[in-house]
Amino acid sequence: MKILDRYVSKQLGLTTLIAVSVLSVVLVLGNVFKQIFELLINKNAPYEFLLTFVEYIIPFSLIFTLPWGFLTAVLLVFGRMSAEHELTALRANGVSITRICVSVFALAGACVAICLWINLEVAPKAQARFKLALYELAMHRPLSMFDSDRVIDAFPGLKIYIERNDGEQLHNLLVYELGSDSEPQKVIFARRGKIHTDAANHRLLLDLFDARYEQRDAGAPQAFGRIRQGITMQQTTLPISLQDLYDRNQKRRPLSSLSLAELQSALQEGHAAEPGSPPYTASESSEIRMELNKRFSLSLASLALGLMAVPLAVTAQRRETAAGFLFSLLLAFVYFFMIIMTGWVKGRPELHPELLVWVPNLLFFCFGGGMFRRLASR
Repeated sequence: MKILDRYVSKQLGLTTLIAVSVLSVVLVLGNVFKQIFELLINKNAPYEFLLTFVEYIIPFSLIFTLPWGFLTAVLLVFGRMSAEHELTALRANGVSITRICVSVFALAGACVAICLWINLEVAPKAQARFKLALYELAMHRPLSMFDSDRVIDAFPGLKIYIERNDGEQLHNLLVYELGSDSEPQKVIFARRGKIHTDAANHRLLLDLFDARYEQRDAGAPQAFGRIRQGITMQQTTLPISLQDLYDRNQKRRPLSSLSLAELQSALQEGHAAEPGSPPYTASESSEIRMELNKRFSLSLASLALGLMAVPLAVTAQRRETAAGFLFSLLLAFVYFFMIIMTGWVKGRPELHPELLVWVPNLLFFCFGGGMFRRLASR
């Protein structure tokens, strides 16, 4: 029996690893290609930063690709074993299908444990770091934030146009300082500019050379007769605050970037972590409960999908990779689509979305368990 367990475990383990790798490359890199392309081309980001950027996304993607990869492996391995009559030979020698599948359930348990760890700790931390990626890019490579021939509006209260960025200096800058009503208060034109960081104060310092500016009336910015023009400066420094960009991602973090302890604390205390935060509404509390239940529910995906995959693979008796992948695509789509559907009602506590996220597991365990029982009794 140890030989059988090693044989099935080796086949499943290797196929799962290959499937997860392929799915991660296709899905993860495909989904973030647009963002990576923008960082690489438009923001001139360094390659090591892009590798870190991908590193933050992969843990979050494993929540989906690991169960899907395991599902694909079970369908392919057991489909091949059934097509080549290996299962028939084993059962003819008195080995039950339940005994053959011991390695399947052991590997499924390992996948559940890994997914649980990723869901509760790794993915939230990775997503929190991912949210700070733009801020870190601004601090470490400030010139990459200023593209040639483009209006930069990522900084609050400013709109900046740079004609050319040569990698060392900025040329022909046009800076609009905006008021609280987004009306221009000051317009600065400079021949050259240099940028450096002030990390202690979460800001960039833009040195402007050969500049002139016009000052508008704060009470009537559109009154052109009150504009003071022709003011020249040989050199001046414009501070650009990154505090809002930092706070936006660090303080007002989405629920998916909070750890298990942070979610439990928020639910118990009834308000956000920031001092003076108002209490959560019934809708917000429901979203927190749903996020908690969703992480535990998704962690069981490998077991639920694997239980359904074994009888399907044996019944189909197809060794073709395309057929196995098609089955896995269909099952994974149904399962994850049901999970996504529960997200549509996360703001409606009367529908108990924290309980609805368990419905896909309940259905797959019921149908998969019934199918596996019939297969084992044949």
